[in-house]
Amino acid sequence: MSITKLYLAPGKENSLKRFHPWVFSGAIRKIDGEVAEGDVVEVYSHKREFLGLGHFAPGSIAVRVFSFDQVEPNYSFWKSMVQQAYDYRKRLGLLDSADTDVYRLLYAEGDGVPGLIVDVYKDVAVVQTHSVGMYLVREQIAEALQEVYGGALKAVYDKSAESLPQKAPVDAVNGYLYGESSAGTEVLENGNRFFVDWESGQKTGFFIDQRENRTLLGQYVKDKKVLNTFCYTGGFSVYALNAGAAEVHSVDSSKKAIELTDKNASLSQAPEKHEAFAIDTFEFLKGKEDRYDVIILDPPAFAKSQNVRHNALMGYKRLNTEAMKKIKPGGILFTFSCSQVVDKYLFNNTVMAAAIEAGRNIKIMHHLSQPADHPISIFHPEGEYLKGLVLFVE
Repeated sequence: MSITKLYLAPGKENSLKRFHPWVFSGAIRKIDGEVAEGDVVEVYSHKREFLGLGHFAPGSIAVRVFSFDQVEPNYSFWKSMVQQAYDYRKRLGLLDSADTDVYRLLYAEGDGVPGLIVDVYKDVAVVQTHSVGMYLVREQIAEALQEVYGGALKAVYDKSAESLPQKAPVDAVNGYLYGESSAGTEVLENGNRFFVDWESGQKTGFFIDQRENRTLLGQYVKDKKVLNTFCYTGGFSVYALNAGAAEVHSVDSSKKAIELTDKNASLSQAPEKHEAFAIDTFEFLKGKEDRYDVIILDPPAFAKSQNVRHNALMGYKRLNTEAMKKIKPGGILFTFSCSQVVDKYLFNNTVMAAAIEAGRNIKIMHHLSQPADHPISIFHPEGEYLKGLVLFVE
């Protein structure tokens, strides 16, 4: 295949030589020939040194590199990337686990496949592409998944219609790339039962990235009153119920999310201790002083770009201030940010500002992040999108 060559301006090759996978548009000096969104391009320095192979896209990040070697991006290459990711998850113990059958198999830059996510729910793999380049190879990815899993998958579902860039030059429609399945299934996560609907749920159907943080929550909730805000499908709520919480309240502004939470709570060991509310979190917190021993704040991304980061930080500060004011003395607060443009240092400083405004003395018990099946490349720190703190509020 003919691959377009792209040349960088002098001095712009250093990040690629450090294996950072992004080429910004301002770093490009010349493109040999025509290039369209989703095309594979070879990236060279101004001295014509080969630097990497990646997918081209308009916008600030012009190329996302998927290989720093001069390989042919054919089926064998993509299968090797799937195999590497599979072997890594096997090393983590996720493929042979008796009590967990939901995990992330491929995580974008963390697995060397920028723009590609694959989550596995028991025997169904859900593919979600975030770039046109990865969308164009989705069928090869689906075939590689079947081969690597050796017949263990009964279906591969593509859910890229919502995740591709706006105005992408493809007509993406969600659907099965291989096999068929009913819309959803019951899965196990650390022995906790959940119903996952990948067709109509957010993202790929379940927030797998909080698995270890939900486990940690279980250590602090026995005989406690727990509030889980922005609960979505009730992941933290189910863990709290199964860990012996005295009472669990789940809050989300989405009625559909509350229905899913109620469904998952019914699969827990103590559904009678659960109540869910379809209401805005700030509204719900009014008049709730000294009501809860444990509060979870897990909001959606308040900022998806730099130009709205300040407003997002104000949102995180306000939310954490309210929770700190309301929680019981001696309470424990789990607080998170999944905004990639808000790094952990900025998030920590924002939570500190909230503590000052709330006037409570607070100790940091744990720093939290995403689990090992959402790996962070040491060369791409931006891959650490999930930040969290566990706080003791005196």
